[in-house]
Amino acid sequence: MQNASLKDYLHLHLIVFIWGFTAVLGALISIGAIELVWYRMGLASVAIFAYLRIKKIPLKTTPKALAVMLGAGVLIALHWLTFFGAIKMANVSITLAMMSTGAFFTSILEPLFYRRKVIGYEIIFGILVILGLYLIFNVETRYTAGILVALLSALLAAFFTLINGKLVKNHNAVKISFFEMLSGAGSITVFLALTSRFDSGFFSFQASDWWYLGILALVCTAYAFIASVTVMRNLSPYTVMLTTNLEPVYGIILAFLILGDSERMSTDFYFGAILILITVILNGIFKNRQRRKQQRLLNANESQVSV
Repeated sequence: MQNASLKDYLHLHLIVFIWGFTAVLGALISIGAIELVWYRMGLASVAIFAYLRIKKIPLKTTPKALAVMLGAGVLIALHWLTFFGAIKMANVSITLAMMSTGAFFTSILEPLFYRRKVIGYEIIFGILVILGLYLIFNVETRYTAGILVALLSALLAAFFTLINGKLVKNHNAVKISFFEMLSGAGSITVFLALTSRFDSGFFSFQASDWWYLGILALVCTAYAFIASVTVMRNLSPYTVMLTTNLEPVYGIILAFLILGDSERMSTDFYFGAILILITVILNGIFKNRQRRKQQRLLNANESQVSV
């Protein structure tokens, strides 16, 4: 896009790098997945609300849109619960490799969600993703439970991504994020209250956890989201999509550097993860070409009508 600059590209890579670091923080934080997500969404909602007030962005919306946002917030909470749960059950590398299948699930659900036909290459790419998953399952049987939970997390991510894709067309993205974070934190609060989980131990943990939670909620969630909305104004969706696919790469490298041998995986695991990642990128390239072709046809038709 004409307004894009080197600063925008570097900023986007920084955001994706931060997202990749999220999984490492999940492994470093000693508390359970439920507590972790509650703190993350609660702190993030406060930070995003402050941003909305500073920017004087109104919160008013329609009841129907609000209901959809709140529902999406519950899905995001479930996604993060399964995401961090998978990290605790397996490790960062396994979880991020499985999260790469999110784009695959989206391509399967998109025809149902937007009522369009399935494209031939999507079936081929689906088979390649399944092959990548087979390679990982075949050699990392000790992490089967974690792999399945991570796949569920990727599926949930596909659902709320499609929902947000519709919401963002008519509503402010930061406002959407606020209601979703608030809804996610609220739904977990209800669960914790019903199960009598709120006690002195819930608010008492290691000093390092407070630091990590602060980084997770304020930097990896609130800042990264608001910054991504800003940088996307100057970069094409295609550029953003390709760069975002580097998140598992950054995350796996960071995990190996910070967490050490616990993240060392077999050769077949990396073959499977690379196959999934390449398939996701190719899917994005094909879809971008298709959009450009449709746009050219649309422009040509409009030109004929104007003549």
